Amino acid sequence: MLDGDAATRGDGARDEETRDEVDALVPGWAAELPPSLVATLELSKRISRIGGLFEEAVRAEMSALGLTYAEFDVLAALHRAGEPYRLKPSELSRSLLLTSGGISNVLQRLAAVGYVERQADAGDRRSRWVRLTDAGLRITGTALAASARAHTEVMAGVPDDAVRRAADALREVLSVVGRRRVR
Repeated sequence: MLDGDAATRGDGARDEETRDEVDALVPGWAAELPPSLVATLELSKRISRIGGLFEEAVRAEMSALGLTYAEFDVLAALHRAGEPYRLKPSELSRSLLLTSGGISNVLQRLAAVGYVERQADAGDRRSRWVRLTDAGLRITGTALAASARAHTEVMAGVPDDAVRRAADALREVLSVVGRRRVR
């Protein structure tokens, strides 16, 4: 039955070589819950587990660079903005799903080490821009390469087509559930 993507037997059970730690939880759920909810719990646990593995690997790389995960997130968001590599704190807060207080603390730390600077907004005296400095641009390049390395290491051995299928399937799920507001 294995044709390169280790298919299920049709009843949700996996062949032994494709079992993971979530599979050990399924019998307990299946005894009490409907199959659709069991599948949802499997999805949720696997997303959390994979996300945790990525975050753990990236955190280790960032720590070696003297950055926290939140600092890396801010630097990467500023870099994604493109030249002149600047955003307003409110834009950072929205894009990173952090509170304004959380962003403020991260920005203070990044400014203290010279990776970002705050600039007045000529069009709005109440607002300021946050911009990557030259040193910030250099550390961001190094951090992005380290993040890519961490992601590659986590996914080592997973076939590219499996990654593509998973990403596409999760896009379909997120396009529906991502529009909802969760309590």
